[in-house]
Amino acid sequence: MSSSTALPQHIHATGDLPKVAWAKGSYVYDVEGKQYIDGSGGPAVYCIGHSNPEVNGAIKDQLDRIAHGYRYNFSSDALEELTAIIRRRCAGTLNHMVYVTGGSEAVESCLKLALQYHAARGEMSRRRFIARERSWHGNTLGALSVSGFLERKRAFEGSLLEVSRLSPVNAYRPVAGSGPGTVGEACAKELEDEILRLGPEQVSAFIFEPVVGAAGGCVPAPEGYAKRVREICDRYGVIMISDEVMCGAGRAGTWRALEQDGVEPDIMAVAKGLAAGYLPLGAAIYSDRVADAIHGRHGAPMTGHTFTGHTACCAAGVAVQKIVERERLVERVQAMEGTLRAMMAEATQDIDAVGDIRGRGFFQAIELVADRVTKAPFEGERKLFMKIRQRAFENGLICYPVGGNVDGINGDVVILAPPYNATDAELTEIVDKTASSIRQVLKAEGLA
Repeated sequence: MSSSTALPQHIHATGDLPKVAWAKGSYVYDVEGKQYIDGSGGPAVYCIGHSNPEVNGAIKDQLDRIAHGYRYNFSSDALEELTAIIRRRCAGTLNHMVYVTGGSEAVESCLKLALQYHAARGEMSRRRFIARERSWHGNTLGALSVSGFLERKRAFEGSLLEVSRLSPVNAYRPVAGSGPGTVGEACAKELEDEILRLGPEQVSAFIFEPVVGAAGGCVPAPEGYAKRVREICDRYGVIMISDEVMCGAGRAGTWRALEQDGVEPDIMAVAKGLAAGYLPLGAAIYSDRVADAIHGRHGAPMTGHTFTGHTACCAAGVAVQKIVERERLVERVQAMEGTLRAMMAEATQDIDAVGDIRGRGFFQAIELVADRVTKAPFEGERKLFMKIRQRAFENGLICYPVGGNVDGINGDVVILAPPYNATDAELTEIVDKTASSIRQVLKAEGLA
């Protein structure tokens, strides 16, 4: 769920929520004793499962010393160790971080860093952001402004930034005049055309998700797209922001999702899997080039909060990332990607409504369609995604269905984002319960 991806309140309108009691590994239990397998890591957060004693111990040890040394008074071992880990995992020029407590704050900080970079260079005209439809970047007003998620934005229209919005980049649903093999180039040209229409001197940054999360349903960037975006941004002096809140920190099979595309952004947002939900943590990570301008002119980023670099949160991040690295969990995700997708295909092969299975790593989705040939979605008013979510929950499965992926209103997708260390048996249970829940809903709706 790039950025903060809490489901809108009405999605819970199917009934009162059960009260959670405890969790261990891939399983969550409510106060009535019912067991749920966490097939989506909540909103793609709990990447090493629940109640890991090593992480809990690291947090407790930190709390015994100090919970929070205010970042603008002190550094800390936890902050410095986490910074070293992220630098190593990014393995390039992304060496500078602003730590925050979630994905929305991380994206907001990325936007501010881009603006501050241009201000430091004396280019105050560069205020405009370019983003894409069918994207989700978070709940703060800036992050919401650059998002292309109609249902989550409608109540706030009129108070949002003016943002240029491009077509979604989706090989399954390519823009007019393109196909699966040419959609990346066509959409990159859209970016260049919009920069030229506005005037490069007006454009601050282009922000996109390398693998679109909640708004599109695990839609990966087509081959070559990110490299063309990088070239275009460099040509016109535009900052390239990669929102990896949902797809980063190993979820897509590499620690940086864009690593698979052979591209390094100028600024990157990461959250969710960084501390795996043990404590709230996110980061805006920026390059040496951006840092040179900002630090040289202003001394430091002009973004941060009371809980920036929260000591216990950083300690949680360090513990999680040590486990991920030591147990080679990112490598496992990459190695198991094809297996997981094949399991999903086999389990749903008899469901005519399955139009596409896609994603990267342990970030996979099933798109449901009314017609496989035309790819026409089911009517939005059916709210199939909500009904699947509820049926899955009744069946003891936590998954992450979202709606409106086609045009903001119509479309139904089921996202699976299991823990990186989920066992083969647990993956089988997740997939089987997903397929069963889809079948049950389609049958109940008279669609199967």
